[in-house]
Amino acid sequence: MISHSYQSPLTNRYASAEMNRIFSAQFKYSTWRRLWVALAQAELTLGLPISRDQIAQMSEHIENIDFELAEKYEKELHHDVMAHIHAFGDQCPLARPIIHLGATSCYLTDNTDIIQMRDALQILIYKLVRVINQLAEFAQKHATLACLGFTHFQPAQLTTVGKRACMWLQDLLIDLQELEVRSDLLRFLGVKGTTGTQASFLALFSQDYDKVQTLDHLVAAKMGFANLFTISGQTYTRKQDCQMINALAGIAASSHKFATDLRLLAHLQEVEEPFKEKQVGSTAMPYKRNPILAERICSLSRFLFSLAENPMYTAATQWFERTLDDSANRRLCIPEAFLTCDAILDLLIQITQGLVVYPKMIAKHIAEELPFMATENILMACVKKGGDRQDIHEKIRLLSYEAKKRIKEEGAENDLLDHILNDPAFQLSKDELSRIINVNNFIGAAPHQVEEFLKKEVSPYREKYRSKA
Repeated sequence: MISHSYQSPLTNRYASAEMNRIFSAQFKYSTWRRLWVALAQAELTLGLPISRDQIAQMSEHIENIDFELAEKYEKELHHDVMAHIHAFGDQCPLARPIIHLGATSCYLTDNTDIIQMRDALQILIYKLVRVINQLAEFAQKHATLACLGFTHFQPAQLTTVGKRACMWLQDLLIDLQELEVRSDLLRFLGVKGTTGTQASFLALFSQDYDKVQTLDHLVAAKMGFANLFTISGQTYTRKQDCQMINALAGIAASSHKFATDLRLLAHLQEVEEPFKEKQVGSTAMPYKRNPILAERICSLSRFLFSLAENPMYTAATQWFERTLDDSANRRLCIPEAFLTCDAILDLLIQITQGLVVYPKMIAKHIAEELPFMATENILMACVKKGGDRQDIHEKIRLLSYEAKKRIKEEGAENDLLDHILNDPAFQLSKDELSRIINVNNFIGAAPHQVEEFLKKEVSPYREKYRSKA
């Protein structure tokens, strides 16, 4: 049944089911319950009067959340954590007295945010690796396929299709490295209390600081974290959010650059994204093959750029040990950032597994520009055969200007080489001229660079993630 209320397009149109699951209400509130269970288990281990039956009852009801009951309580209490404490307590009457013992709201909300980011990061890493795999195969396949290079979107020295793909790859590889750093350095808040002093837990454990420290590490370990903050207020430092969302925005920047290049290449009809057999390009123009996937990447990337700025404001305005004006903001920003990045990577996967190359169009564009680029090589060849460097230079200059004028004013083909071949001053045969303008003379070390880059920098990561890609 179609809902007529507003839903984020990220949820129902762009992001994947697995990423949506991580930021779903079910995942969020069941994680709250897992945190309550972990806290109770650790407190029991350290000697607080909590029974195994209480923990067993809580464990039985982690997933079967009564959302209607929680909503009813929230309308009365105007506090989402208290609402879920009551709803959980109604399901677990035996455990009701010890649910949330010693904790503050941020024990649930902050730690759950961190768990969601950790799990979401793994999805993004594996998807990014898949994009890198596919682009690496594309780069290898087209390592020697010469094409026009562009500076200022004006024709420049030749490169290869594979070399250009390696430039896209390099950015994405840097993004992968940054995601790994963020994953490795991600820290759990743990159990820190209302102002981060752990005073409530010291009271529970009769001022035994060692037990409080053990409690902190036990809970972190139960939730799968080896790293946790030593210092915090009620919340963990929002600098961690800044670093995380900036890493996602880095992926957006790389993706936008790739997608923009691809849109320009589609205009040139050299390389384009896959286009399905029954796909419609335009309602009005049936012939159109618009690069809609690349355009969507650019669109979503710009949205993610804007989200990257947001956590900076939150980090800058956290008064002392905590202020609640971060709450509503982070409920929007963090999920939207991950869902957007996930959608971008899904589009990249779709594009890079089906990139279409048109070698004849590439060759056509080279043929239109190479005669001008080859003039220096032609000049050197003529001098070697005894020609006067200054005279040959002047002849090439005049013939080049005339050829360019015919191209621009008459729409003519580039016939510069024909004029050079027919001018006795150059003393070049057709075979000699063909050897001079061989495209392989103009691509420099591009094929070797592709081979070296893929072997030295990309292959280790492909191998590292081979079993999970």
